[in-house]
Amino acid sequence: MREAIVERKTRETQIKLALNLDGGAYQVDTGCGFLNHMLELFAAHGGFGLQVQAAGDVEVDYHHTVEDVGIVLGQALRQALGDMRGVARYGQQLLPMDEALLLAVVDVSGRAYLVYEAPMPAAKVGDFDTELAEEFMQALCRSAGLTLHLRLLAGHNCHHIIEAMFKATARALRQAVRFDEQNLDKIPSTKGVI
Repeated sequence: MREAIVERKTRETQIKLALNLDGGAYQVDTGCGFLNHMLELFAAHGGFGLQVQAAGDVEVDYHHTVEDVGIVLGQALRQALGDMRGVARYGQQLLPMDEALLLAVVDVSGRAYLVYEAPMPAAKVGDFDTELAEEFMQALCRSAGLTLHLRLLAGHNCHHIIEAMFKATARALRQAVRFDEQNLDKIPSTKGVI
C-alpha cells in the first residue's frame, strides 16, 4: 500500500494527516468548513484515502491552518510515492464547475513549481479568504515536489473556481500517481531518479 502518516506541530497549528494513494475512506476536520469541503472533494476526485485532523489559530484567521495542511498533505504525498517506481508521473484535467472552467496539469517531478493563473473576482467565500487557495497549492507543491500549472479559463463565482481547482488538481494527480503498466519496474525519468 502506498500510504503515509504525517504529523506537524507548531505554535500555530497541530495537524495529523493520513494519506492512501490507492483509496479508502476520507474524514476531514480542520476547523475551517470551506477547507474541509475542498479536501473532501480532493480525496473523492483523486480516489485517495484521506484522514485529516487539524487544530490551528483560527481566531486569527485560516492562513496558518490552510498553509500547514498543504505542507503536510504534500509531505504525505511524497512519502507515499517512495522512489516513484512505476508511476505515470504526468497528469492533466480540464474541469468544468458550472460557469467555471479550470485546467490543472501536474508533473510529479521532484521540482516544486506553481504556475497560478486563477484570478479571484472576490476576496472571500463565506469567511474563507480566496487568496488562501493559492497559498494551499504553493505549500502542496513545495513539500511534495510537484510542478503544477493551474489556469482559470472561465468563471466568476469564487466557490466554483476554487472547487474546480481542487477537483482538477486531484484528478490530475490521480493520473500522475497511477501505475504505468508498461513501465512498472522503471523510475519515470531518464536520470533514473526523481
